[in-house]
Order: sequence, then C-alpha cells, then structure tokens
Amino acid sequence: MTKIITKHFDEPRLHELETYRKLGGYVALKKALSMKPAEIADEVKKSNLRGLGGAGFYAAVKWGTLPPLDKVPGPRYVVGNCDESEPGCFRDRVHVERAPHQVLEGLLIVSYAVGAGEAFIFIRGEYGRQHRVLRAAVEEARAAGLIGDKILGSPFSCNIMLMRGAGTYISGLDTALLESMEGKKSWPRQPPPFPTNFGLMGFPTVVHNVATLAMVPHIVANGGEWFAKIGTPKCGGTMLYSVSGHVEKPGVYELPMGATLRALLDAAGGVRKGRRLKAVIPGGTSTPPLGPEHLDLPLDFETVRAQGSGLGAGGVIVLDETADMVEVCRDIIGFLTHESCGQCTPCREGSAWTKRILERMLSGRGLPGDPANLERIAGNVTGKTICALGDTVGIVLKAYLTKFREEFRRLASPAGKQAQVCRDAVSKGATI
Repeated sequence: MTKIITKHFDEPRLHELETYRKLGGYVALKKALSMKPAEIADEVKKSNLRGLGGAGFYAAVKWGTLPPLDKVPGPRYVVGNCDESEPGCFRDRVHVERAPHQVLEGLLIVSYAVGAGEAFIFIRGEYGRQHRVLRAAVEEARAAGLIGDKILGSPFSCNIMLMRGAGTYISGLDTALLESMEGKKSWPRQPPPFPTNFGLMGFPTVVHNVATLAMVPHIVANGGEWFAKIGTPKCGGTMLYSVSGHVEKPGVYELPMGATLRALLDAAGGVRKGRRLKAVIPGGTSTPPLGPEHLDLPLDFETVRAQGSGLGAGGVIVLDETADMVEVCRDIIGFLTHESCGQCTPCREGSAWTKRILERMLSGRGLPGDPANLERIAGNVTGKTICALGDTVGIVLKAYLTKFREEFRRLASPAGKQAQVCRDAVSKGATI
C-alpha cells in the first residue's frame, strides 16, 4: 500500500519537531526556498495534485487564478482549512494530531510559492486537543527559525496564526470560512469574485485543506512527475480516507488515487460480522451512496462523479444489510437542516420540511403522497442557493429516493406504518 503523508504515522513522537526533522521534515522547505516560486508551481502542476477537501480542484489551477504580484501588490494570504465538521469525516483530526509539522511545512511552501507573508490554519472549534498540538508545533517551529523572519536564512518571511471555528459546519466552505475569520457570521459569499481575487479582508487568498497542504512537501522533495505516477492520469498521488460504519477496522487509510472501493474496504477489514454490503457513502454524508455493484469502482474524482456521487473529503461510511436507509436519509437531512445558515430560503425551509416528512414517516404516520412530495421539494431546493448545502439537500434526497424507493414506499403505506410501529415497539423492549 502506497503511503505518502501517513508513512510515519506510527512514530509515537512524530508531533514533535525533533522527530519530524530526523525523518526528513523541513528538508523540502529548505529545497523550496532555493527554488523560484514559479518552479514550485510548475512541479505542483506536473503532479496533478487535486484539492482533497471536497471539490477536487487542481491546486496549480487555483494558484494560477491569483493576480500577478506586480499588477496587484499588497498582502495575500494562505489558509489551511481544518474545519472538519461533516459526519463520517475525521481524517484531518487524526492528521494534525499526529503530524502537525507536515501541515506547517506544506503551508510555508505554498505561502512562499504564492507570495504570502501571512498564513493561517482555521481549525474546528471542537478540536481542542488538536489545536493544542498545532499550537505547540507552531511554537517549536518559530523557535527553530522555521516560522517568522528570514526563514532558514532566506529572504522569505512568513508568520502562521491559528484560528478556531465556532462550531458551524458551513464554515468549512472557503468563503464562509473567510467571513468567520473576519469576525462575521459565517454566511457563504456569492461568487464571483473568488477568494484568490477577493479573499481574507479583500486580499487574494488561497484556501487549501490541510491534507492538500501536506502533499506539497513530498512533491517538492520528489518531483511532480513522481507524484503524478502514483495516481491516475487526472488525479495524482494518494487520497486520505476516514472509514467508519459497519466495518471491522474503522480508521484512517491512505490509498493511491484510483484504488478500488473493494481495496479500501479490504484495508478496513471488510464488512462487519461477514454481513452483506448494502451501501457505501464515499465522501461524507453530503455525497449520494454507492451500492455493492460499485465495489470495483476506481476511487478518483472523475470516476466517482460519473456515478452520480463524489469523493468529497474521503469520509467513507459503510452500511451493511441491517441499515434502514430511510433512517440514514433522515439523519443526514436532519444534520443539514441543523447546519443550514438560513441565508437562502429554499435551503432553510426545504431542509426543514424534508426533515419533518421523514420523521413523520418513520413514526408510522406516513402518507401515500410523501415520496412524491419529497421529490418535489428536492427539485425546488437544488440549484437555487448561494452555496452547495442547499444542493446537497436536494441531491442526497433524490439519490436515496431513487436507490431505496421501496423502503420509502413501504413507510407510505398502511402496512408499512404498522410494521414501523411494531419495530419501534420491539426496539423499546416490548413483546409482540
């Protein structure tokens, strides 16, 4: 199994600067500072590095949308996004706790490459331990001359600050994250302009997931072509997955881009207790589920997208034959309803209506027209909001209604209502 950023995760003191440097840490930063920024950008372009936080946008293309420094002088920033708040996603929490210096090294290299003198890591507010580990790592690096003025004796100076979120899922979206950093309510902005042109405090800003940043030192150290050969022709390197649900060995796994879903499940020990696979959510709860027929599907952004789902942030949730997919759908919609910022009416109202209908169906009070009404609401939400959360409500709901239609129909029929009431009674200890 190819490992890049998790290669030394088993080292017990990897979070400490001394151990990280013994394993080759910050050598790539020294090499990067001897290169021209354009040379680093060229290697990243050759690598086919994709953003690993959700959309899979090419990192080099994002950098290329920054305005030239000679034409737009002034501050520019780089932000590491560690606001990991989606159910099923926990890899960034593990990553920054075990290898914080790897993230810092990547952040510094990217800052040098794009001409930023200030960099930030925005971390989920609930990640208290991880924030402390990162803070200690920043202090170690600053004391060693790796952060601050004239880094490693070069003309490059860069400061790194940590900022904690306030607990909203929507802050993981780059524009909402920037609003939060500015002390405002974390409402997504309507692009354009995009953050690379109008970002933090109105200045050009590059926002990358922390896993994306951690790949950059390895690209600089080994070359873009080396990285590109590990993955697929369009997706270089590896993907870091959070695997949870009905598997024998939940955890964080790193596989080459293009490895199959079957290979990932095998790495996680397979479906628990030898049961049959029912569905796999491949990229966090915001992505539609895949089925057993997709076990040999290569996991990369284009291939998974072509199947109507998405690789997202690699939050893989495995569901076996015992899973009630209407309950799963209700839980996902309930989360999205709770996390809607309320700025857009279709998202705010549509998600709440959907949640109420699903809860009524699961309580044994379903109506024959409920599936059709759910589909209608999904259609009225999709494509009518500023950010993708509203789209997610519609797309995910449609996917579950299509793939597991019989389970929804059963709860909309008299027989299904009675069966649900009986099942709920048994789950509470009643004898029937």
